[in-house]
Amino acid sequence: MIEVGLNHFLVVSTLLFSMGIYAIVTRKNAIMVLMGVELILNSANINFIAFTRFGNFGLQGHLIALFVIVLAAAEAAIALAIVLNIYKTLSTVNIDEVDSLKD
Repeated sequence: MIEVGLNHFLVVSTLLFSMGIYAIVTRKNAIMVLMGVELILNSANINFIAFTRFGNFGLQGHLIALFVIVLAAAEAAIALAIVLNIYKTLSTVNIDEVDSLKD
């Protein structure tokens, strides 16, 4: 039987973080960029919980992960409101075309 250790959590977290960075860098759709940010925040949560479990930090990692979840919910609500406003104004959510709002 395979025992799940800290390295397993770190590998999963690294994969999630890499996929999040890839989504942010390569996508032009604002919704996909927001999904990449959520992947990055979830990878941070995995690290917090893993280091709490294997490092004997008490409940500190769980509390920080809960704070990150609340932060992600607030970020998603505000970012989606901004994206909807951009879509209403420009009829697109393409990030490359948003710089026309400066004019």
